[in-house]
Amino acid sequence: MITIANLKKSFGQTVACDIPSFQVNDGDILGLVGNNGAGKTTLFRMLLDLLKADDGEVTLQFKSQDIKGIAINPAESEAWKAVTGSYIDEGFLIDFLTPEEYFAFLGKIDGIPQQEVEERLKPFERLAADEIFGQKKLIRNLSAGNKQKVGIIAAMFMRPELVILDEPFNFLDPSSQNILKHVITDFNRETGATILISSHNLQHTVDISTRIALLEKGRIIRDLPNTEGSARAELENYFETEAET
Repeated sequence: MITIANLKKSFGQTVACDIPSFQVNDGDILGLVGNNGAGKTTLFRMLLDLLKADDGEVTLQFKSQDIKGIAINPAESEAWKAVTGSYIDEGFLIDFLTPEEYFAFLGKIDGIPQQEVEERLKPFERLAADEIFGQKKLIRNLSAGNKQKVGIIAAMFMRPELVILDEPFNFLDPSSQNILKHVITDFNRETGATILISSHNLQHTVDISTRIALLEKGRIIRDLPNTEGSARAELENYFETEAET
């Protein structure tokens, strides 16, 4: 569970985040949508303690490992990092390694034998599409789309309880985007993980999210349940109205 209270962040006169109260429940697939500058990435960076809030607090509570009520912004403990996976941009990658070396390294950090590393990668074979592994390429030499795939796989590789993905459909071809939707929903169903994604792709976000938060100028202006895509009409109407103004 994620609890946000009075979270604020400004850059000069620009309000990037102003959220008085918000809660993400265990097992949610929460889609964050909004136009450029709405504050989606800023919020994610504060949730990951990569950016300090001006005011307020984010508290995490996990079912496993007795992690209960840890405030992460400001940080009280780093225990939550062991059960959190994220990918914001390619700066999260170690790009002088090949993908194989990178995942072996991640496994070694957590004491995972190489055989299990390979087993954990099997659910992502369709997404990798024979373009990532076995290519003898450093991550830095992969295409933007394949770097994106490496980062997304890495975010889920440790089977975390919380996954945060910023614009995961960026740079992916249409086939890979559709495969990724299945990867995200299958991972949620099989592990019960809470997943937060932001995306400019409204269709994909509605397709996979159980709940959608609409951001505008750093504020959550709508918190929409999304049973069987029920949020679609309201979101389309909002963005059509915005485009006309």
